[in-house]
Amino acid sequence: MTERTTETEITFTHPFRLESLSEPLEAGTYRLVVDEELIEGLSFTAYRRVATHLEIPAISVAINRRQFLQVSQQEIDAVLANDGTGSDVRPRTVS
Repeated sequence: MTERTTETEITFTHPFRLESLSEPLEAGTYRLVVDEELIEGLSFTAYRRVATHLEIPAISVAINRRQFLQVSQQEIDAVLANDGTGSDVRPRTVS
């Protein structure tokens, strides 16, 4: 099975909350990592999302240890919409 990973930087202008965390996260730019797998047997190339993770803390925070928090794309979309910024997205695909 062929897999691909896409890294996207998303920027929040205000502190925000995620369902799985008790404390809000700071405003800043965060890395969103999406893992997808190739759907085989189709006459065209298509991928299915298998996991979405948000890397915390924000990229600008100098820290040696980072965590990947599993999130849903719907939750990220809702938080970005609530932030009022839309989204500042710069995707980058890694193998």
